[in-house]
Amino acid sequence: MTETTHIAPASDVPMAPSDRTRVRRVAENARYDAATLYAIVDAAYVCHLAFADEKGTHCIPMACWREGEHLYIHASNGSRLMKHLCKGTQVCITITHIDGLVLARSAFNHSMNYRSAMVYGQFERVESDAAKRASLEAFMDKLAVGRQAEIRAGNDKEYAATTVLRIALTEAACKVREGGAVDDADDMGSTAWVGVLPIASQRLAPQPDPLCTAPTPQYVQDWAGA
Repeated sequence: MTETTHIAPASDVPMAPSDRTRVRRVAENARYDAATLYAIVDAAYVCHLAFADEKGTHCIPMACWREGEHLYIHASNGSRLMKHLCKGTQVCITITHIDGLVLARSAFNHSMNYRSAMVYGQFERVESDAAKRASLEAFMDKLAVGRQAEIRAGNDKEYAATTVLRIALTEAACKVREGGAVDDADDMGSTAWVGVLPIASQRLAPQPDPLCTAPTPQYVQDWAGA
């Protein structure tokens, strides 16, 4: 069974785009509502985080999750990235889901169906120990609902060695394309095949560790059918 790719209905009160987030190219595909943004973030396990420092411009894939109006990431205290982001560096975060390849009658009218989000701003550190622990527990349940209750919880040393950062989802824009090819009138006589080649993420059957003797929990049994 494949995961659905539907977008949540747009909010009646969209977020006002900033100069950085206003979509100018194919502006009719722009979405500025929180419901669409949250749906795209929640469907992702990885975001791409871009920033610049004295060594150049970087774009790093990071595990991510959402709590309320913030996107969260985590890493070791000693990582260069964490140290840099804690200084208030401006970043741009992107998430993209590809839903299909759109084949048109001419080469330059080919396209893709997709859901994408772009977020601008600065990360802030989750300071309190209780809040950091709660966020990392939420991350475990993002991976598999019910996982945190089953595993060994992090110990004080592990939590102390980890930095959790969050960024507000307030300066953001989404871009979504759905549907088939948009061809020029002059190309309508073409005999080429035209249509959409759908793409979807698929949950496959769980693969237990050879040394695992624990009974299979319900959330694992349900994984492939979710």
